[in-house]
Amino acid sequence: MGKNPSGESLEKVKQSPNYRDEIFRNQSETLVMQEKGAFFKTFWKFLNKPANTKPPKVLPSIKTDLKNLPDGNPVLVWFGHSSYLLKIDGKHILVDPVFSGYASPFKMNSAKSFDGSNVYTVEDMPQIDILIISHDHYDHLDYETVLKLNHKTKYIITSLGVASHLDYWGFNRNKITELDWNESTTVNGFMFTSTPARHFSGRSFKRAKTLWASFVLKSKNHIIYIGADSGYDKHFKAIGEKHGPFDLAILECGQYNEAWHNIHMMPEETAQASIDLKAKTLLPVHWGKFSLSLHPWNEPIERLLKKAEELNINITTPMIGEPLIIGEKYPTKKWWREV
Repeated sequence: MGKNPSGESLEKVKQSPNYRDEIFRNQSETLVMQEKGAFFKTFWKFLNKPANTKPPKVLPSIKTDLKNLPDGNPVLVWFGHSSYLLKIDGKHILVDPVFSGYASPFKMNSAKSFDGSNVYTVEDMPQIDILIISHDHYDHLDYETVLKLNHKTKYIITSLGVASHLDYWGFNRNKITELDWNESTTVNGFMFTSTPARHFSGRSFKRAKTLWASFVLKSKNHIIYIGADSGYDKHFKAIGEKHGPFDLAILECGQYNEAWHNIHMMPEETAQASIDLKAKTLLPVHWGKFSLSLHPWNEPIERLLKKAEELNINITTPMIGEPLIIGEKYPTKKWWREV
């Protein structure tokens, strides 16, 4: 379950302008649950989930040789939910990998990956030049996965405070950079800037002891928005104005509910966020692998496509494992309709 910041790490956290009264704060007032008693109502609903929250059949996927991705324009391979690999300028960047098959510290059926969605392993990964961890929730920071990745990862960029978990698990602190919102670092010629998200953190009952963030990746020729979990808010427009336009915006689309609307966007808001960011193309993630909410498993992408058509937004919808090549190849097959 990791370990929250303490000692020198905690002192660093306390210097953040986003840390007040012993927790990190969002830019806007944000309730995790919208109404009194919502937790218990939602928990009861989770115990009685409808069948359509999971696919009726095995999901299709493509097994790509990740160690021999083409050079040239940036290549992205999505692994379901919020995990994906980027090859850009000859370097491999891995984001929020979860390959254990579960979005929980316990192997519960409710947090198990969909059949066919967990087809990639750590062994399939090339040497990782940069590992990005957006925040410490179990569906983004997977203990089993990162432990296996340690020996093949050269550098880690994460949100302020998250290194305390990695320290506790035996990672070399010298290869980890933590960023507060609006801080930047340059690694391998890439500039990474931590940007705000509207969410929360925590691997136990104590919330918001570490920061959550999205990231702007700037290479010599491309700008990519690495979105993380976030409710819709003014920060998308601010990021777009300061850092955009983006060649690709990778935004969450799934695991939403009116009860926690502040911390996870509705699909229609995902579409608007891509406009706010001035994104040329939108890649929806945070769906297609886990059922962490109560909506039908394929509802997020269908609602998003409908809104995107209204707003004339370019969307790419690769299958798990299918390469996307920025500026060259944007898969658009509606593969989920065949499941």
